[in-house]
Amino acid sequence: MKIFISNNSYELGKLAGDAAARIIKTAIAENGYANIIVATGTSQFETLKYLTTEKDIQWHKVVMFHLDEYIDLPESANASFRKYLKERFLSKVPALKAVYLINGETDPIMECKRLNDIIKQKPIDLAMVGIGENGHLAFNDPPANFETEEPYIVVDLDEQCRYQQFGEGWFNHINDVPKQAISMSVKQILKSKQIICSVPDERKALAVKNSIEQPVSNLFPASILQKHPDCSFYLDMSSAELLDTKTVQEVSKC
Repeated sequence: MKIFISNNSYELGKLAGDAAARIIKTAIAENGYANIIVATGTSQFETLKYLTTEKDIQWHKVVMFHLDEYIDLPESANASFRKYLKERFLSKVPALKAVYLINGETDPIMECKRLNDIIKQKPIDLAMVGIGENGHLAFNDPPANFETEEPYIVVDLDEQCRYQQFGEGWFNHINDVPKQAISMSVKQILKSKQIICSVPDERKALAVKNSIEQPVSNLFPASILQKHPDCSFYLDMSSAELLDTKTVQEVSKC
């Protein structure tokens, strides 16, 4: 596990975006393609902004999956992650080799099966993820399912998760926030060869501390990233403010 602490979210996004670009270009050079997972939400704004400005990525050799989507939320809705990805990522880069978006408006069990059949054939080179205020990874809220082998699953969203989405302005009222979603599972995320975890903002400081310093537990879902052989956390001063001095000192030596 590597940890990078930037002065602000803009620097964080540049570092994470540059790292993602290098990983994608290396995968293409070595394999002729790159399979990636792209996250959404406010934590990814700057990372995606910098990644999409990269001029020498052969995007036509990139296959993209995404992490999660609300069930029964129209794509036209402000909070739709399909809408987010089309506006903030896909419209900013040349056409990709393939794009596999989650359709939350169809039968969720059949949609999971459709995506599972595809992703099982696509070893993932890079997963770009964030951490929720409740420590969730994708929409795997605590206590997260660390055991399922299914790549995509139907999950219930807990109250803290739903209030985060409302608090960030994605919904007009807490009652508008869906109670279920289709999410990539924890084990599927961990199968990625490399993981970039971008987490700005003081709202995430406790979740960051728990994810990095607590023992691995499904009560702190993102703590499982400690077990990944090549995961990098990109933090800003605000999201890192609760880390122990010893942790920060170890980071400064990297």
